[in-house]
Amino acid sequence: MSRFKRKGKGGTPAISTASLPDIVFMLLFFFMVTTTMREVTLLVKNTKPFATEIQKLERKSLVAYLYAGSPKKRLQGQYGSQPKLQLNDSFADVTQIAQWVETEKEAINEAERPLMTVSIKADRDTKMGLISDIKQELRKAQALKINYSVRPGEIFSDQK
Repeated sequence: MSRFKRKGKGGTPAISTASLPDIVFMLLFFFMVTTTMREVTLLVKNTKPFATEIQKLERKSLVAYLYAGSPKKRLQGQYGSQPKLQLNDSFADVTQIAQWVETEKEAINEAERPLMTVSIKADRDTKMGLISDIKQELRKAQALKINYSVRPGEIFSDQK
């Protein structure tokens, strides 16, 4: 009979880590491609109203967003609960809209400046007086293309 030799303490062979950098880079590129960066941190409550006649904006790069609504719960102690205007990442007064429009126009190519649209993202509970003041200031700033952001649905379907 033949004798079988036993190998040393044996066990499983070591796992090859040669493909580990490839896997890490694949995950890194996946998250880089699929992640979207938030442009503005919302400081106001923004529940969009409903509308039935809706059109999509074609060139979103030419849209400047203006937010109106009451401050979020965590900011109400500091700013109160009255509706406020948010331009970019800070609260602003209605009189600052003209300066903001100029800044937004400067960021756009000169040939496309007449195509710039100001989109008003107002909370559905925002009073029309604030919206009218915003529209008046936009007229003074020669920002005449205005869009209202809404969500699709029946106008009175959200009544409680």
